[in-house]
Parts: sequence; C-alpha cells; structure tokens
Amino acid sequence: MQKLVLFLLLFASICEAQVSIEVVPKSIEDFSTDHLFDIDNFGNLYFSKSDNTLYKQTKDTTITYTNFQLGKITSVNSFNPLKLNLFYADFNTVIILDNRLAEIFKIDFNVLEPYRNVSFVTTGYDNTLWLFNQDFQFLELYDYKTNKTRIKTVPVQSKVLDLDSDYNYVYLLTENYLYLYNYFGSLITKYPNLGYDSLTFGESNLLLKKGNELFVLPKNSDTILPLKLDDLLINQFFVTNETLYIYTDGKLRQFQLKTR
Repeated sequence: MQKLVLFLLLFASICEAQVSIEVVPKSIEDFSTDHLFDIDNFGNLYFSKSDNTLYKQTKDTTITYTNFQLGKITSVNSFNPLKLNLFYADFNTVIILDNRLAEIFKIDFNVLEPYRNVSFVTTGYDNTLWLFNQDFQFLELYDYKTNKTRIKTVPVQSKVLDLDSDYNYVYLLTENYLYLYNYFGSLITKYPNLGYDSLTFGESNLLLKKGNELFVLPKNSDTILPLKLDDLLINQFFVTNETLYIYTDGKLRQFQLKTR
C-alpha cells in the first residue's frame, strides 16, 4: 500500500511538471530602442538610446533624464514609480528619481563608509534598496537616508546573474540556485538553477528566462512551469499585473498571462 501511495505521488509530480501555462497575444507595436529597462504598472516605458539618456514614455508624452558624468545606465527599477532607482555600475552609483525624472537622491558608494562594491540593485521598502555586495557576496537592505545596513543575508556561493524584488520578497538568481527571501532577509526557499539566465517579477508572478524560453513561478506555488510561446528571440521581458511584455527586433509584444 505504501509503495502504491509513493507511486501515485511520483506520477502526480511528473504530470504537474509537464503542465505548461498558455499566454494569449494582445498586441504588437513598433518600438525601437537600444535598451528597454523596465515597464511600470501603468504601462510606462523606461528605455535608453546611444546617448545614455533615460526616456520615460507614457501614453501622452516622453520625458528624459541625462547624467553625462555617470555614462551608461546599468539598470532601472520602476516598481515604485515615485522613487525610480537608476544604477550606474561603472561608477558604483545609484540615482533616485521621482515620477517626473527629477533627481531626488544620489548614492555614491565610492565615497561612503564603509565602502561597498555593488553589482546589483533593486527596490526595498521606505528609503531602502536591496544591494548585492560583490566583495562579501551577500544581499543587504540598505537605508540610503541614514547610510545604514538594516539587514544582511548569508553569503551565496556562486555567481549572481539577476536580482528583483517587491516590498515583500526578494528573488536572487545565481548560477547554482534561485533564492527567495522575505523582507526580513530570511531565506524562504531555494530552487536549483536549471539553466535560467535572468528573471523579472511582477506582483503575483516570477518569470525566468532560459535562452529563448520563459518559465513562470506563480504566487503561492512551488512549481516552476514553462510558458507556451511561439519561437521568439527575447531581448527583454517584463511582467506587470497579468501582462507579459516581450521586446525583440524592434517589436514590443503584449500577452495576457493567467496563472490563477
């Protein structure tokens, strides 16, 4: 009897692993840029061109921010559109912008004590950022108003590939594992990295990319499932609400993503 139960559990697990999530095409629009960084919950686009200017494109207008001293933008996180964070890895610096792209705070880690060598940045709660400290190989929740570290995680043992968050969770992708932390910095769970190279998180869904394939870890689930997509060369991908965006070859595609 015990063997039968184990067999049924194994069979159910295999069947579940073979399930895939369908997406429904919504729209395709022409859109050409050097790098699309992010799309916020209002559908606003954040991108840059060869002049290293950040553009914010809404339905009605386009506004810009340029910092010639810092050069190329590494990442933009728009989870909180009132406090955008721009990371300039070459200068180990983060700029905080408001929703009009006016500069409200500058964090130059080269001149602050203690020195931090930062390789990834994402949004925290209040006046905080989640940073990956390259020298010590841990995540820290950094309060940029007080220049204090509120939380440090246990160091990881493999190269970091990507980082994303909301106010409640932080997702860290390394060559060996995908780590999920809560906002206290406590490790909730980790998954083996089965070839994933980047991730993005939006409200209820975590998306992972493996080459030109996408996978989803739905909220309140511990199973990573493949998305059923036509063959696409994926340059950038984002998820907001239940909309999946894929940018490739001058086209921005939208899909309806339903995992509940």
